[in-house]
Amino acid sequence: MSTLFVWREKLREIYAKHSTYILKALQLILGLVLFGLINVNIGFMEMASSVFCTVGLAVICTFFPMIVMVTAAAVLILVHFYSLSLPIAAVSLVIFLVMYIFYFRFTPKKAWLVLLAALAFGLKIPLVIPVVFGLMGTPVWIVPASCGVIAFYMVDFVKDSAAAFRSADAEGLFDSLMSFTRQVLTSKEMWLMVVTVVLGILVVNLIRTRAVDHAWKIASAAGAAVCVIASAAGNIALDAGISYAEIVVSAILGIAVGLVLEFLFFSVDYSRTENIQFEDDEYYYYVKAVPKVGVSVPEKEVKHITGNKPREKQDTAPEETGNTNTEEILLTRSLSKELGLDQEKGKTE
Repeated sequence: MSTLFVWREKLREIYAKHSTYILKALQLILGLVLFGLINVNIGFMEMASSVFCTVGLAVICTFFPMIVMVTAAAVLILVHFYSLSLPIAAVSLVIFLVMYIFYFRFTPKKAWLVLLAALAFGLKIPLVIPVVFGLMGTPVWIVPASCGVIAFYMVDFVKDSAAAFRSADAEGLFDSLMSFTRQVLTSKEMWLMVVTVVLGILVVNLIRTRAVDHAWKIASAAGAAVCVIASAAGNIALDAGISYAEIVVSAILGIAVGLVLEFLFFSVDYSRTENIQFEDDEYYYYVKAVPKVGVSVPEKEVKHITGNKPREKQDTAPEETGNTNTEEILLTRSLSKELGLDQEKGKTE
């Protein structure tokens, strides 16, 4: 276990030194996956769904804030919708504007949360989002999570009804538009998953902030269980058509991701927990102190191997010191003789 902590500290050191490059690399990967999924699922316009467009948008958005990537993804979706049907693009534009007015405009730095929520649903792992958002964020994160779920289902509705939109005439197009609007606003599956995600985030965040031992583990397991129960019960009651296998697998994966996040961001030693009580003039304080698990990274020992030249110097050094010692002895003897002669002359005089 200590080896894992050593590797964690090394990863932290690497991230501290190269955080800018690491974040940009992750942003590039996120852009490639995001634009690639959009073009694969709703590639109605051939030019916009090409590989060059996908890579180009990902590279360009890498050098800008995340709100630019969110905006580019929305524009790409609208372009594909416009190629399919102008009314569908208009309705989708109104929905995106509502999301922008109520959330992105005030919290542009959290725009990447919407992308993660939509990508999780696109990758068929929806219940990972409640665990991750509940552990790492605040209850406010339910808003971007809900926006991501709505955006995913809106794209999914258009993908399923693309053939009907293409073959519809003027009257049929109006009926298709009304059907699309009705699906977006009254979809049982979509609103069931929105409620499930919101409940999961609230439960995980509530337990994670409690002063109990192993709060992160309990929060991950409880949040995943609540999501499974809520989605399964809603699926039975509403006949929403949600896959049980997808729910269970994503819940298990969410618990695993929660354990990884706890190891990276909240490693503590509960065996050394201390309960402290003190007071001042107005309050009594009851503090529970849990020490963090820290491991010092072993330093590398560098051994200097000397060559032939330094050895020659070391060998000649004693000879030089020996010569200087003999010279000093001879000088002292000569001085003592001279001083002895001077003393004898003084006596004779």
